[in-house]
Amino acid sequence: MTHNTPLSPRPVRRLSEVRRRVMSTARLRAHGISTAELDEQCRPGGPWRQILPGIVLLHPGPPTSEERLHAALLYAARESAAGMPGVPSQPNADEPHRPVYKEAMITGLAALALYGFASAPPLTSLDRIDVLVPRLRRLRTTGYVRILRTPALPTPRQVTGLPVAPVARALADAVAELTEGGAVRRLLTEAVRAGHCEPAAVVRELTQAKLLSRPHVVDAVDSLVAEGRAVAEDHLYRMVREHGLPDPVWNVDLRLPGGPHLGGVDAYWPEQAVAVELDTRAPRQDDDALWSEYARKREHLERLGITVVHLTPRKLRHALEQQAAVVRTALMASNDREPAAYVLVLPR
Repeated sequence: MTHNTPLSPRPVRRLSEVRRRVMSTARLRAHGISTAELDEQCRPGGPWRQILPGIVLLHPGPPTSEERLHAALLYAARESAAGMPGVPSQPNADEPHRPVYKEAMITGLAALALYGFASAPPLTSLDRIDVLVPRLRRLRTTGYVRILRTPALPTPRQVTGLPVAPVARALADAVAELTEGGAVRRLLTEAVRAGHCEPAAVVRELTQAKLLSRPHVVDAVDSLVAEGRAVAEDHLYRMVREHGLPDPVWNVDLRLPGGPHLGGVDAYWPEQAVAVELDTRAPRQDDDALWSEYARKREHLERLGITVVHLTPRKLRHALEQQAAVVRTALMASNDREPAAYVLVLPR
């Protein structure tokens, strides 16, 4: 058999349950259903009905949430080598049929509901399902499916067997349609508090979507950054407590006696002259200038003999033990360094 040899039609009974309930007209024809029979089955009051262009629901009742999602992806997916959307060119006959949706993924509020966001409406209450496709695809918004386009399609995550946009991208697509500041703030806060993604990733997507010109989004981002810092600080406290590090002084300003202010740090060990600084910056238009300020402060402190350990919320979330080892190494190395300059440690 060559790759051009047509595949024998697969009996409908051998398809997975959802695939027996929602199918494309192309797939139905591959199973031997003629156009005339299809029209007869989809007549008013008939046992089937067309719920999207080229997509048929194989029962007369309303579609379930799962059926609506699969139908939306079937509608938007690029045709496979077999000539049918959502169908791999060489399915394994020994395994249940699993649809492969090429160049299409669920995004927006439907994606957040699939991720389990408590602040997102349930799938059953959504009038529309957003589907993300490449910019050059010739598709139109129709029925309950809204087509969103992007120059570069992100790598989807598989959630309940469906391709779903990464959380940060799904958030940006959802926020683009929301006008109520409280709803936006709840979604962004939950994304960080529940560990779905980092604040920087969310703000990056919002910036690319040109949403930071909207006042209610800016207000929500300020809350997001504050939430991200609070979560990162909790991880920092836990790192010190659980990994046997000596107690530092927390959230202090450093100043030369009679001299200039050196800047604030999140944790400081005066005897070892080691400081920890959390990088909770959100990428905005002035990010380069802010990073330059961070770099200048670090260089100044290190010229005075103070070791600065730079930690990110992501590192603290995913590699806490490793970050504790980094701080412990800096503390132990203080015995091998020249004494640091004397600095005043003041509450911040």
